[in-house]
Amino acid sequence: MSEWIKLKAKDGHELGAYVARPSGEAIGVLILVQEIFGVNAHIRSVADGYAKDGFLVVAPAIFDRFEPGVQLTYQLEDMKRAYNFYGMLKPETTLMDVAAAYQWAKQAGKKIGVIGYCYGGLTSWLVATRGKDYEMQPSGCVGYYAGGIGSVANEDPSCPVMLHFGANDSHIGQDQVEAVRSAHPEVKVFLYEGAGHAFNRDVDPSSYHAASAKLARERSLEFLKTHIA
Repeated sequence: MSEWIKLKAKDGHELGAYVARPSGEAIGVLILVQEIFGVNAHIRSVADGYAKDGFLVVAPAIFDRFEPGVQLTYQLEDMKRAYNFYGMLKPETTLMDVAAAYQWAKQAGKKIGVIGYCYGGLTSWLVATRGKDYEMQPSGCVGYYAGGIGSVANEDPSCPVMLHFGANDSHIGQDQVEAVRSAHPEVKVFLYEGAGHAFNRDVDPSSYHAASAKLARERSLEFLKTHIA
């Protein structure tokens, strides 16, 4: 069961959020942070998948600050729009929007985790390291191909974190992956041979790497059930 809801950030900004509900009682709550393409069909399908696993999932529409209801494809023209929106994003306001989802999630009375992809993967890391400044204390965070994480690798997470990277990612250098490993040996960092950026994106044949996506999801689900369920 799914629906769209409205959230309100601490600065008064209202934003939409996609909610996917499990068939029975939720085992935990997941905040799912989008790529730079909005809460599109792919992100909603990821949310639906985790709902089937028993989680209550909420995906805040962080592009609503610039244009309500943005849902982009992975075609060239939409790619251009996506990078334009990406240039407008600021961690401070993104974290406020995620915090709005977090406050909504607290109503369920369950442990809360964060999972994000691409820009959302970086955001998931920042929730782990900066969340307390936004009244968030997640029980676990998962980040897929978190671009730019090398520049904030020395920040200290306040909860368990799992990170996934493609070994052939042209957007994220190995130096960024090693920066996290070096700074935080306790963080679970996985590198997937043969996979590039956005390897979990099953609707995009140019990016999808099925074997890596399957393994990363199995690892993520086990991690989330351990720390959040």
